[in-house]
Amino acid sequence: MRIATFLRIIFLVFFAAVSSAAAQAGAPLAQSSTSAGPTAAQQAALDKAEHLYRTGKLDAAVEEYKRVIQTEPNSPLAYAGLVHVYIKLKKPPEAYAAAAKAVELAPTSDAARTAMGEAYFRQGKIGEAEAEFTALIKAGTKQPRAYLGLANVYWAASGFYHAKLAIDRAYQLDPGDPDIRRDWIHTLGPKERLKALQAYLAGESNDDDEDRQNLVTNLALLQDAAGRSAKPCRLASKLTSMETVLEPLLTDPRHIRGYGLRVKLNGASAKLLLDTGAGGILVDRKIAEKAGIKRVVQHEVKGIGDTGGSAGYVGYADSISIAGLEFQDCIVHVLEKNSLIDEDGLIGADVFSRFLVDLDFPNSKFRISPLPARPDEPATTAALESGASETPIFRDRYIAPEMRSFTPVLRFGHDLIVWTKINDMAPRLFLLDTGAFSNAISPDAAREFTKVTSESEVTLKGLSGKVQNVFSAQQVTLQFAHLRQKNLDIIAFDTKKISDSIGTEIAGFLGFSMLRMLRIKIDYRDGLIDFEYDKNRYH
Repeated sequence: MRIATFLRIIFLVFFAAVSSAAAQAGAPLAQSSTSAGPTAAQQAALDKAEHLYRTGKLDAAVEEYKRVIQTEPNSPLAYAGLVHVYIKLKKPPEAYAAAAKAVELAPTSDAARTAMGEAYFRQGKIGEAEAEFTALIKAGTKQPRAYLGLANVYWAASGFYHAKLAIDRAYQLDPGDPDIRRDWIHTLGPKERLKALQAYLAGESNDDDEDRQNLVTNLALLQDAAGRSAKPCRLASKLTSMETVLEPLLTDPRHIRGYGLRVKLNGASAKLLLDTGAGGILVDRKIAEKAGIKRVVQHEVKGIGDTGGSAGYVGYADSISIAGLEFQDCIVHVLEKNSLIDEDGLIGADVFSRFLVDLDFPNSKFRISPLPARPDEPATTAALESGASETPIFRDRYIAPEMRSFTPVLRFGHDLIVWTKINDMAPRLFLLDTGAFSNAISPDAAREFTKVTSESEVTLKGLSGKVQNVFSAQQVTLQFAHLRQKNLDIIAFDTKKISDSIGTEIAGFLGFSMLRMLRIKIDYRDGLIDFEYDKNRYH
């Protein structure tokens, strides 16, 4: 079932489900309706394993769940618990196997079905995950993670109002689950978020190093913003629309590797690669020093590549100017190197997410304009989305009459994910990435449809250095929205790190060499994209 269809269904279901369950206090674990439940000793072992998971002792949690299974091989709760641990350990195949076993043992167990929904979501089977979570919630489940899972579906599909309802219900049922608590904290206003995040970081949790660093950085920025009197990244000029030239960035005199924007940071000029696969503004040390970026907190910078992160920090620019539009007090990320993969830096298209973004690649034009106003919604203040702290407002996707031709996509943070068919088979999730030179596919996805061979002559690099193992896949046809492209050969590399980071399976990338033939309009607010192709221009 596609996102555009199932959202209409689950929005109707959710109100009744939450209302019927709101007065009930739920336990973190639900027993299988097909058995008498665990013995006291088994329940104590399950509780111990759950505590190990919640406090980040993941390998010990695996061993404890396995000990339960040794004494009771038919324990669906032990297998369901393993699903959470294996996903956190970034071991998706083991998580899928555990979820399948839990459902096999207890097909009607809420815990088993919730675990299967979480496994589906990590597999990129968003519709199947939604079906599991919705059925459970409609039946009045007390499983907190069913609500967490449905919230994740809503976040991805731009159903923010219903996502907030779902995560609030999950937190009401189980405020001690760190996965639920973390997501709930991010929905709070700045003051409440600062206080809740301080308390969270002061205790034990199951965050990995990267997640922990992101939370520490978030806290430092909240603390810094609390001492500022002005609103973050506010529009300082009177203009609310803008058009400027997309400047070609060359690999050599004949080949374009991307398009850039001229940006002034505190008056210092930089040419930044316009990248739908990146978030925020990232510049190298040379540009940051020239602009006098005010450092707030150290923060490692990571991206595609196998050599790990690079030292960096997050700071503020007093002024950011782009073609006559000026914004003040905006967050900027800095890489402490003198060059950034041959650029001054990157600017994610999500920086303009409060506008309608128009990437007119065939005519080398970049435009932003106001988004269509929602019915009965007060006018909003134009700003850049730099990651600065503001009180969140939760509304569901709105498709304005003039945007009915747009394609609904999934959004995970700054990443835009497009449903894409490979050789006319069921659609997979592809990342829209103007910063990637060419289309790419994961070897595992490609092997389902075609031959994959090692590619020693192709060098692929990103913010985290070179990709060590690069392959090529033959005869891959990609179809997304109303467009279709045949690739005789396509780069293939392991997308697991990206999938683990996003939380769902990414099968590939839609890259610049194809996207440059399109005019692309992006509504980040509502998760909508319009792809316009002039077949008379390219033939």
